[in-house]
Amino acid sequence: MTYGEVAAEAGFPGAARAVGNVLAGSGGGLPWWRVVTVAGRLVPGHEREQARRLRAEGVSLRTGPSRVVMHRRGA
Repeated sequence: MTYGEVAAEAGFPGAARAVGNVLAGSGGGLPWWRVVTVAGRLVPGHEREQARRLRAEGVSLRTGPSRVVMHRRGA
């Protein structure tokens, strides 16, 4: 999901940055690696760890010039 989608699901459409702040401050207690930007980018500075965790959950990643396109295996 994107940060905006998480915000909308929580009842706070337009609060994508707030979702990022909550995830960043959770100390790893929330599944932050499952959230990407609207452009498909991984968390800056944590791309390798996020990609590793997503792949461990069966998500295959293809990197492009400026974004990451995710496809769930078997879909």
